[in-house]
Parts: sequence; structure tokens; C-alpha cells
Amino acid sequence: MRKAKKALITVAATVALSSAIAAPASAAQHEVRSGDTLWSISQAYGTSVSSLRSINGISGSLIYPGQVIETSTSRAAAPAPAQESTSAVHKVVWGDTLYKIGRSYGVSVSELMSLNGLNSHMIYAGQTLKVGGSAPEARTAAAPAPAVKSVSSSSAYSAVADIAKQYIGVPYVWGGSTPSGFDCSGFIYYSLKKAGVNVSRTNAAGFYNMADKVSSPQPGDLVFFSGTYKAGISHVGIYIGGGKMVSAAGSSVQIDSVYGPYWGDRFTGFGRM
Repeated sequence: MRKAKKALITVAATVALSSAIAAPASAAQHEVRSGDTLWSISQAYGTSVSSLRSINGISGSLIYPGQVIETSTSRAAAPAPAQESTSAVHKVVWGDTLYKIGRSYGVSVSELMSLNGLNSHMIYAGQTLKVGGSAPEARTAAAPAPAVKSVSSSSAYSAVADIAKQYIGVPYVWGGSTPSGFDCSGFIYYSLKKAGVNVSRTNAAGFYNMADKVSSPQPGDLVFFSGTYKAGISHVGIYIGGGKMVSAAGSSVQIDSVYGPYWGDRFTGFGRM
């Protein structure tokens, strides 16, 4: 009888210890796993979705596996993890892409994805990436985000994606901005104007400078790319949801994956007019 009683006490202690380990209430950070949402994280940590958005500077609901979410504003600083002398890390800033980071550190996009367990080309400002090797002695400071200029109402802009899709198949024409032929910026200009957004004809970099930068895109937002045919912002498309965009590229207006083999390496960010 005493042996059975002792076994029961041992089991109870083990269960209590396991529960204490699993309880997230005292934690101040949460690493996002597949299937997590802001709502499920808020429930697990006894907070609210609005509080999580405020603490982490999130404007929408999009979060990514591997992303670290702060769950509390009051947290004792954790000691920095020891790093191997031969490794280096990079903190992502706005405008970074895997292609740009890899070029700076002399590693390929596939190596960066493998080092960091990434299954897509999506990265976000504030994320810390392992880059391998040694950090360069000097790196150019990231340029500050351009001033935001609001040029449309949300109701008008939400129609842009539907309008843009009507012109799939229209030929690509350098400098074109009508349904007889579009280049990438001419296509954006025409689609915005048709949706009632009053903008001037400009190039991809011009739209980038006008747009309010967003990390949680919605259909109708613009999506920007760098280093396609020249350095800097050089291509712009219209996000239509599901990781896809419509843009004037190649021989015609077409739908492509934002994170595909070509565009993913040149992805720069999303903007909202």
C-alpha cells in the first residue's frame, strides 16, 4: 500500500512540474509556430489582440512562423546568447530582402533560408537572421523610410486589384500607360486613376516614395521590387492576395507569385496609397 501511495505522489509531482513548464503566463515572448494567430497567442498569455499589436507594432493580423512576439511590456532583459566566433547575424531593416542580405555577406539566398529554417522569402523588420561567416567591417547605414503621403481613400483603393485583373494579357510596352500597352508603372498609374485615385504618372521608385509602407498587405496594395533591370526600386505590381500580384512584366500584364524564384529574391516590400 505504501509503495502504491508513493507512486501516486511521484506521478502527481511529475504532472505538476509539466504543467508549470507548459504555462505561458510568466513568459514575455512567444515564437510563432504554424497555425498560431494573434487571437490564440493573446488567449494563451492572458492579454488582448490589440495589446499584442501595440507592443509589437503590428498593423494587421499577419504573423509568420519563427517570428518572436513580445507578450508583455515589462520584461527583464534576457542574457544575450553566446555566439560562435565564426558566425554573424543581421537585424532586418525596412527594404531588406534575402537577396540583398546574402549579397552583403557573401552567402546565397538558399543558404540564408537553410541557416534560418525559412520556408519562404518573407522577412520582416526587426527579425534577426543568421548569415554565417564574419560580418563585414563596415556596412552602409540603411536609408530612412521615405515620408508617407496619403493620396486615396481606402474604399477607392480596395477596387484597384479588381480593376487591374481586367487587363491581364495586355502587351508590355515601354512607357505605355493605356490598355493598348503598359509598362509596370504605367499599369499602376492607369489602374489607380481608374479606381478614382488621383496620382501623377511616375516610375516604380516614385510610387515607392509616395506609398505608406505596410507589413500586412491586402488586395490593392502595391508591391515593390529592387534590382530587376537596374539598381534600386525598379518594378511595382498590385497585390491581389494569396501571395500573388498582377503586374506588367515580361511580354504582358500577368499574375506572378510575389515570393517565387525570381521575384522573391528581389522583393522589397508593400505599400499602400
